[in-house]
Amino acid sequence: MAHLLSDEPALPGLIWAMRFDAGGRGRLVEPGEEVPALGRFGDGFAWLHVNLNDARVPGLIAEGRLGPPDLAAAAFASDPHQRVTVEDGQVGGVIADLAREADGPDTAPERLPDAAGRLHFVLGANFLVSGRRHPIVGPDAVREVVAGGRPLAGPVALLETLIGRVAAAIGARGAALSDRLDGIEDHILDERIRQETRQLGPIRRDAVRLHRQLNGLRAVFHRLEEESDDLPEETREAAARIAQRLDALDRDMVVLAERSRLLQEELSGLLARQSNRQLHTLSILTALFLPPTLVTGLFGMNTKGLPLAEWDDGSTVAIVIAAMSAAAAFLLIRRLGLGGQRGQG
Repeated sequence: MAHLLSDEPALPGLIWAMRFDAGGRGRLVEPGEEVPALGRFGDGFAWLHVNLNDARVPGLIAEGRLGPPDLAAAAFASDPHQRVTVEDGQVGGVIADLAREADGPDTAPERLPDAAGRLHFVLGANFLVSGRRHPIVGPDAVREVVAGGRPLAGPVALLETLIGRVAAAIGARGAALSDRLDGIEDHILDERIRQETRQLGPIRRDAVRLHRQLNGLRAVFHRLEEESDDLPEETREAAARIAQRLDALDRDMVVLAERSRLLQEELSGLLARQSNRQLHTLSILTALFLPPTLVTGLFGMNTKGLPLAEWDDGSTVAIVIAAMSAAAAFLLIRRLGLGGQRGQG
């Protein structure tokens, strides 16, 4: 469990802070301990994670305590569109992350509905400041990894690890959706339809949303890789690696969305064929019972001069006539070849 530093007077709105030594080993800053000042941290680096809903954060941005004021103002603005800004070799941006429940597990795919969260960040030579407005997966996952003893070479490696955790969570969500599609596909092939119609819609919606978020995320790092000549080589190389991984993951999401669309179409076709068969059966039954209904209606009229009304065996004759009319209708249907259409689409 992270130590919450929201009431830390030196830096209001701080969720947690981590110090990294020259070897890349990180530890959480304890309550009451001095929060690392950006740009003055010896051979190590610092990671600050802030709650952007705190009303005091804009004051910190204006004072330059969360990075260069203009860059931090652009990165921590409320605009949710994914973007990246470069200023004097430092990077600020907004990227997609998976939203999670406040007290939910970070890695459970069923608790990750879509990539609706946003991670705001400012990356400097010896610091990373990240922020969020709602609980998200990436920062918490990386905090646990660092607390477990994994060294990180610098802020760029920290950001790359953050994106890697987001990509892993999206991949896990995609794998869960793919498994559900496998089960639905088996039922469709066996024509054992249960709740597949209701299930396919949310699966396709999630796949499309993940693709949209990934598309914006990969565009950010492609831009960072191609258009930022004033960035350090380490940053551009990391951006290239991240973009390559996101490209592969996005292709998987596109395949998943397309597969769910095709299954929806196949399911619609199967339901239409079943409906046609049922309507065909109903039509055949209607045609078979129509002549007997006409016969019984005729002999059921309370009028004088009704045929067979004076015969002792009149009812038997009427029943025979009704049966013969049904048999005649059946033979006519067979002769016209209408009965053989039951198995056709």
